[in-house]
Amino acid sequence: MSLLSLFIIAIGLAMDAFAVSICKGLAMQKVSFKKAGIVGLWFGGFQALMPFVGYLLGSQFEQYITAFDHWIAFALLLLIGGSMIREALSKQEECANASLDIKSMLLLAVATSIDALAVGVTFAFLQVEIIPAIAFIGVITFVLSTLGVKVGNVFGVKYKSKAELAGGVILIFMGFQILFEHLGIF
Repeated sequence: MSLLSLFIIAIGLAMDAFAVSICKGLAMQKVSFKKAGIVGLWFGGFQALMPFVGYLLGSQFEQYITAFDHWIAFALLLLIGGSMIREALSKQEECANASLDIKSMLLLAVATSIDALAVGVTFAFLQVEIIPAIAFIGVITFVLSTLGVKVGNVFGVKYKSKAELAGGVILIFMGFQILFEHLGIF
């Protein structure tokens, strides 16, 4: 997988965390780098951890499904991207509170990184070098989540659904790219 493809996937995965970070920033009276960094560490850490767990799980089954792994990668990215688009277009508002306690941050970090677990399974099928990949995903998510807190505090929830929509479209695009590469179209 090219560095550009990995970067695009990292951006797509980080959009859920970015959207929730915007809500966190919106709920905060005053944003400090420490508060934004805490949010970034939670989301970046889990966005790195979950693909690793998915990779370990996917590696167990890789030998059995290498003939159609590109179809699985395509389907997973299509489902994840479609879910993000559906969530972005829904009229339901779900904004987080300003709390940074362990329980609420753990729940948010897990919820925003479930899609990264599935991407980790895809990485196993595509034999991606997992340590550099998860480090890259974690750093991108940390940066975007930290910025998201500030964006939310300054601009409000205006960009939340746009971020989720963009993330969904990116993941669907990457699913098609993986499929087309394996079919010899690209």
